[in-house]
Amino acid sequence: MSKPIVHHIPVCPFSQRLEILLTLKGERDAVTFSVVDITRPRPPELLRLSGGSTALPILETADGVLKESLVILRYFDETFAETPIARATPYERAVENMLIAMEGDFTSSGYRLVMNQDEDRRTALQDAVLAQYRRLDAFLATHNPAGTFLFERFGLAEAVFTPMFVRFAFLAYFEGFELPAEGCERVRRWRDACLAHPAAQQVSSEEVVKAYYDYARGAGNGALPAGRARSSFVFEPHWRTRPWPPKDKYGPGATDAELGLLPAG
Repeated sequence: MSKPIVHHIPVCPFSQRLEILLTLKGERDAVTFSVVDITRPRPPELLRLSGGSTALPILETADGVLKESLVILRYFDETFAETPIARATPYERAVENMLIAMEGDFTSSGYRLVMNQDEDRRTALQDAVLAQYRRLDAFLATHNPAGTFLFERFGLAEAVFTPMFVRFAFLAYFEGFELPAEGCERVRRWRDACLAHPAAQQVSSEEVVKAYYDYARGAGNGALPAGRARSSFVFEPHWRTRPWPPKDKYGPGATDAELGLLPAG
């Protein structure tokens, strides 16, 4: 095998964090990214590699297969060691890992909100997302109150969280969720700098909103909402050619035609 192969979904946040890290290192071309269409059954060869799991990304190396994006992220940081992204000292690395450990709850709160179909639960779920932002704000204010990133540069924690900041465009679009004008200033500064970083421009807000429309209708991972025949994650028609989906996720769902999902001809 000439290069390691990442089997991935281009719009998936767990895949984007690998691309961000490799871009920071100047090693994006050292790895082959093989695109998987999640609207179709997984190919038998891919299931063989993954041990039957459909979770992505997975990394195929000359030594074997690796799973879990955080594991692969650290593997790449150690493999392409000339430009380390993780912190060098034990204490700083521990602080970095403490922040990374907060990502799971943060991510889950956002996905629960976007997939919610009960309008009566909307306020409570929005409050839960805000509470996660406030946890991050307190952490950053403790460890680097005057800074922009966790430390002096965009690092491993930023590579982990930035794809989720990108995906949370679906919260702004479908839920009208925004950080309050006062409070959360430290996490807002961090989030905005992460989103603007040159190494993190693989996916746009427009692509996220269009691809994740089915999530906003309660159907994730390539599943289809009732009455639909094509997933919002299809590659064709290309997302750039599709209209923006309706913002009202609690009203009647858009049809395949209204979403621009019907193939040409």
